[in-house]
Amino acid sequence: MRYAYGVAMALLLGGTAFSLATGEAGAQIAQNEPSALAPRPGAPMSFADLAARLQPAVVNISTKQRVAVKAQSDPFEEFFRRFDPTQPQGGTDNGGGAQPRTREAGSLGSGFIISPDGYVVTNNHLIQGLSGTGTVDSVTVITTDRREYVARIVGRDETSDLALLKIEGRNLPFVKWGDSTKARVGDWVLAIGNPYGLGGTVTAGIISALHRGITGVGAYDRYIQTDAAINMGNSGGPMFDLNGNVIGINSALISPTGASVGIGLAIPAEAAKPVIDALIRGQRPSRGYLGASLQPVDEDLAPSVGIPKDSGEIVRSLVPGGPGAGAGLQQGDVIVKVNGQQVTPDQTVSYLIANSPVGSRVPLEIVRAGRHATVTVIVAQRPTEEALARLSGGGSTSDGATAIAPNAPQRALGLSLAPLTPELGRAASLPPTAHGVIITAIDPNANAAEQGLQRGDLIVSVNNQPVNTPAQVIAAVDAARKAGRSSVLLLVQRGATPAVFVGVNIAPK
Repeated sequence: MRYAYGVAMALLLGGTAFSLATGEAGAQIAQNEPSALAPRPGAPMSFADLAARLQPAVVNISTKQRVAVKAQSDPFEEFFRRFDPTQPQGGTDNGGGAQPRTREAGSLGSGFIISPDGYVVTNNHLIQGLSGTGTVDSVTVITTDRREYVARIVGRDETSDLALLKIEGRNLPFVKWGDSTKARVGDWVLAIGNPYGLGGTVTAGIISALHRGITGVGAYDRYIQTDAAINMGNSGGPMFDLNGNVIGINSALISPTGASVGIGLAIPAEAAKPVIDALIRGQRPSRGYLGASLQPVDEDLAPSVGIPKDSGEIVRSLVPGGPGAGAGLQQGDVIVKVNGQQVTPDQTVSYLIANSPVGSRVPLEIVRAGRHATVTVIVAQRPTEEALARLSGGGSTSDGATAIAPNAPQRALGLSLAPLTPELGRAASLPPTAHGVIITAIDPNANAAEQGLQRGDLIVSVNNQPVNTPAQVIAAVDAARKAGRSSVLLLVQRGATPAVFVGVNIAPK
């Protein structure tokens, strides 16, 4: 009710403002303008015909899986078990040999048929299983006429969150892929799916944004954003243009409540179709790989590396023996162009490399120590997610340990600094191979604190120069100040997590 009232007021106020501003001359112009209530091209009076044509090809995805249940302890059962040798010992948590208890769990989502012989596209997270690994026990596809099909999982791709199913049928209704590269902000779109298991539901809206990133990393962090209502259960369903072609796969929503607030996200068809085509052929999707951990050059880092913000990405680390390391990339290099294309928040290095042919030679324009240079990388095949996890290592984030000495005699940037010792390294949960200068205290009013630095963080380098003593940090900061720089670039490691670059302003003396 509130929404309807707000729309009505907006239209009324808009009309009033127009009539007050135009006067007599404006009135003549207004007579030649189309009525505010008249339909305009691209804004149909009804989506009914389009929805009726498309709905039969949109399906409900239902999965089932047996999951383990840890039973709660019953004190009375525990008491009697002690005196009954025929009962299994060890409690009700199945730790003493009792049969494990399980329950049947499932998920509901959406999908769409792309061929008359029954290939179905959906999201991988619907069939991956509640544990996040493996697959569910069974998948059922339910059509709009309530026919049920047992589906076979043809293939799935965790990286893009896409999966391909197959049901046995002939002359099934199906839909075709559209060209998402021609989509524009403001275009009408139609979303069809099964929110909350309610069956075929149609919502309409416009494209609110293109190339929307929500994680900041990855080749597939590039969604179509829409204000068409997308809710839980819409995952895997299609987003259509007004020609009835699939230009996106509804996959996520941004919401503080878990329900639609008008920010729905869809995987664009330009990214989804090559993955699905590969799965149909029984192949692993091909995507390029650089072997580098990257970080956007935001407004905090830009002064430190000497380029405008959002115009490149800095190399945070390299996989030993990977394509980037083999091409001569170094930690701290800033990649500004990939094969002649500017690196931006919309065109990230990950996206551009992932869409480069495996085996191709791709020039990277970089900025190193303030100078532009070019290195040529031979694009490799991206490893599986499991292999990438092994390559990147792991470890939990640590915000410093209390055993670190409270004070140090040398300071810079509002930081108290000390050489890294084995004792300090263990206290800060740093790996034994770590090298650098550790932060033992921090001025809460310093810019370094505003940038998120904490006690226990390790400064690995300053302006891409490795440091091992506080004196080296102080000298590097002084050199940057004398050179007229407004900030310094710190490479900082916290615990066992990968190091990140942080730009810190140089406070005036």
